[in-house]
Amino acid sequence: MDTSLRPYHLNRDELLAGLDHIRAAPRDHGRLDAIVVRPSHGERLDVGSVEITAAGGLAGDHWAKGCWKSLADGSPDPDVQVCMMNARCIALIAQERANWPPAGDNLFIDMDLTPENLPPGTRLGLGSAEIEITAVAHNGCDGFIARYGRDACVFVNTGEGKRLRLRGIYARVIKDGRVSVGDRAVKIG
Repeated sequence: MDTSLRPYHLNRDELLAGLDHIRAAPRDHGRLDAIVVRPSHGERLDVGSVEITAAGGLAGDHWAKGCWKSLADGSPDPDVQVCMMNARCIALIAQERANWPPAGDNLFIDMDLTPENLPPGTRLGLGSAEIEITAVAHNGCDGFIARYGRDACVFVNTGEGKRLRLRGIYARVIKDGRVSVGDRAVKIG
């Protein structure tokens, strides 16, 4: 997949103009708008459906091979098994749907991801699977800056963007199953 982006990045004022739309995301019944599998570093596959398991995360994703956060035994930390981002936020930042996958998140959900709405321990039903929100912080990095610009990284990592968790959140798989674009994201507890 071509992960190149348009050369134009939104500035701070353009990003702030989209906050009200992001804040209006559903609180209880969201929608899975995109799924991205990362076979290896820098690779992105935009898929319509995928199996997710507690043992392997998203089928074909590099998380199971090891990631940035590991347990004492060297195995990948399940608390960073699935990364999710608010679909309204990535739509604003990336400008075009084809530019979502380079963000590096697995699931793009049209749902309020704030800690008030989805605190750690909250479970979401997606398709036939179930995931649980973890407490690990998700932050924009140099790669995010390269893809979407410094203003976008500041937008998601500071102030209101940080409070709203616009860069995203992490989850672990609790119940194996299949998730598909268009599935409802429903809070279970």
